[in-house]
Amino acid sequence: MSAMELRILATPREQQALLDLPWDMPLEEWPEWYLVALPRGISRHVVRFTRLGGRIYALKEVVQSYADREYRLLRDLERLNVPAVKAVGVVSGRQAPDGESLDPILVTRHLQFSLPYRALFARMMRRDTVDRLIDALVVLIARLHLLGFYWGDCSLSNTLFRRDAGAFAAYLVDAETGELHDRLSDGQRLHDLEVARVNIAGEMMDLAAAGYLDETVDPIATSDQVVERYRTLWAELTEWEAFDVNDRWRIARRVERLNELGFDVAELDIVTDIGGRTVRVQPKVVDAGHHSRRLLRLTGIDAQENQARRLLNDLDAYAAETDQQGEDEEIVANAWVLDCFEPVLRTIPPEFRGKLESPEIYHEVLEHRWYLSERSGYDVGLPEAAQDYVDTVLRHKPDELAILGGTTENPEDPEATQPFRVPWDELR
Repeated sequence: MSAMELRILATPREQQALLDLPWDMPLEEWPEWYLVALPRGISRHVVRFTRLGGRIYALKEVVQSYADREYRLLRDLERLNVPAVKAVGVVSGRQAPDGESLDPILVTRHLQFSLPYRALFARMMRRDTVDRLIDALVVLIARLHLLGFYWGDCSLSNTLFRRDAGAFAAYLVDAETGELHDRLSDGQRLHDLEVARVNIAGEMMDLAAAGYLDETVDPIATSDQVVERYRTLWAELTEWEAFDVNDRWRIARRVERLNELGFDVAELDIVTDIGGRTVRVQPKVVDAGHHSRRLLRLTGIDAQENQARRLLNDLDAYAAETDQQGEDEEIVANAWVLDCFEPVLRTIPPEFRGKLESPEIYHEVLEHRWYLSERSGYDVGLPEAAQDYVDTVLRHKPDELAILGGTTENPEDPEATQPFRVPWDELR
């Protein structure tokens, strides 16, 4: 390829739109009318956002080898159903009008309703909110390690966060230093964890110096917490468990516990001792998003893992309230969508639908219903709770989708990978 040839390696959907951008200019010099002002994390490279055909894209100027490598890695992670930004393409062969060669640009799809950690901390982060962010990041690290992905530069800066039914879900946003293997050694995992600990300690100290941390948050203790919680989760996911043969019910409980954590189990490795009195069990965890997939299969609702867990609990409550526990679950789920979920969403005025994702709105309505019932002393109905939520809560929330540069036409990206969250208290 000659130096004068512009090459756009991209998915067919985006190729034509990408042609209209000013590739003959350094990214940091692009005129404002091409750009969208969105919160950005700290990066060693120039990063900008642009809108094409109703979608927002992130553009990162980087050397050719890094651009090609990260593009391939992100595509591989997409095939593995990993919570990560979606790679769209690489634009190379760029040249300024004076003949100067320009670095390639990696193009990724902006993750709707997501924020970098510094934007989340901008309004002073409380201790419990910091804990939830750390929990989400630990779960992401463990999931990547299960798939054989070595991150190499794990940090809050290389992560995006989305709200997930009162918690957060974490997405990988920078795979530049990553490596994909069939299986990670303990040394690779622990080195990744040490890099995360050091990076997060530095990021938290930076936030503290800027006055963005509550005084009760200790940056060093918070970074150490990453290691502690990772080890707890990794043990639950991978370690052998031994028990007496008469306690075989614990096999089913182990599987249930992993499902509750958001993981599916493909098979169990079960070994007994020579006398047959002791049973040892090790699960083979194959995928995350257990509740998300079940909710999608039953209702067609595409939600994040913690949101899905909350909606499935409401579905179970609906089945009990309507005396349908013995009915086919697909039939009950369809009735729940028609009687509960869709009526709540119809209560939301069109101008408010960009404030939160639909499953998050439904979760907040359920929380608001509990609050109203507790205050009133009687069970407030779902329609009444939904209307009161719109009038007293939702209308006062910032329009997150507008702030983040999205559109209200399709606020829920059906191609988004579903993350999950661990109930840590149950593991202690």
